[in-house]
Amino acid sequence: MYPRICFHIITIFPEYFQSALNCGQLKKAIDKQLVQFVFINPRDFARDKHKTVDDRPYGGGAGMVMMLEPLDLALSCVPEQSRKILLSPRGRIFSQTLARDLAKETNLVLICGRYEGIDARVEQLHNLESISVGDYVLNGGECAALNVIEAVLRFIPGFMSKKDSFEQDSFSNGLLEHAHYTRPEVYKKYKIPEVLSSGNHAQIAKWRRTNALETTFKYRPELLLNTTLTEDDRSFLASLPQKHVGKNLYLALLHFPVLDKFKKISTTSLTNLDIHDISRVSTTYGLGGYFLVTPLKDQQNLAQRLLVHWTKGPSASLNPDRAKALRHTKVVSNLEEVEQSIEQKTGQKPVVVATSAKQGQVAPVKIRGLLERKPVLLVFGTGYGLAPEVLKKADLVLQPIGYCRKYNHLSVRSAVAIIIDRILSEFW
Repeated sequence: MYPRICFHIITIFPEYFQSALNCGQLKKAIDKQLVQFVFINPRDFARDKHKTVDDRPYGGGAGMVMMLEPLDLALSCVPEQSRKILLSPRGRIFSQTLARDLAKETNLVLICGRYEGIDARVEQLHNLESISVGDYVLNGGECAALNVIEAVLRFIPGFMSKKDSFEQDSFSNGLLEHAHYTRPEVYKKYKIPEVLSSGNHAQIAKWRRTNALETTFKYRPELLLNTTLTEDDRSFLASLPQKHVGKNLYLALLHFPVLDKFKKISTTSLTNLDIHDISRVSTTYGLGGYFLVTPLKDQQNLAQRLLVHWTKGPSASLNPDRAKALRHTKVVSNLEEVEQSIEQKTGQKPVVVATSAKQGQVAPVKIRGLLERKPVLLVFGTGYGLAPEVLKKADLVLQPIGYCRKYNHLSVRSAVAIIIDRILSEFW
């Protein structure tokens, strides 16, 4: 009987794997000949008497680098059609989906780096695929390799006692797994959920689904972005208590001082679309407020008449949703008034974050962290962007939306919607 899959592990510490491969399901899989492990030590290919496999990096710097030739010769020993995996922090993140894909292979090569890494030419010589088990640093790839081995083997027929075991695992359906309970039914006044002892399989399945949704929403909400949700799922998620950090985020749309197309300081006119659309975005994401900033009295009066019309006039009853959105919009003369208004409301001076299509270093996710502790004022410019003096006075400047693209000319309404979603995505 031939093994279903063979792992060729390239490591200078083959003894690292001895204990893990000689207990539990891994040992059973080896005994049943479901899997075979072949260890290849680069030291066996070193040419000096000390079996040296590392050397100083070209260009200087701290640490040592695994040498090219021993790794090249070690990789020359694996079957030609092998899928060759380098465990590396810069690889794509390992996942349940990737584990399922790797389980289809007959020969998998896992290269365990050490020191500061490996000579980059090894990747070019052998067309390596890089995989990372997470955004953290390990002493070497051996620990990461064990992660990959266990995750992959769970998809090999015969490795698990029951097929349902891995089909219900966390991540298999895009969610974290539901909670589990066993006997006794009551322990130190803590009871199992009644539905689990009801014998009603339909209700039990429903409970497990909602519990998995709730657990995922609480601990790993970003997973829900890649999960197919039913209408019932969405209704359930909407009913859960949520952290409304959006109430600490405020918007200001500046009409002065901004730049015109000649890069001169100018004042722009308010637009109906900016008022309506950004108000709707602000209310949808539960923001603390939206400020229209203009020093021109006639523009202020115009905006006030529009707001009164939609919030208290005839249109308020005709379109209550629009009225609700516009009630959070205020008109002020300058940015200082905005900051004072926020400080009076929250008791804290806001962190002022400017936006620009051309400059900025702070990623939107960093703003999310700030909102946990203090109010943040996000400042957008009209015309051709905020004046340099506004950018200089700001505490932070947000990273542009299209900083990697040659064309980057979004309307301010589009920019607001994109940035707010990146900061306050409901499934962060």
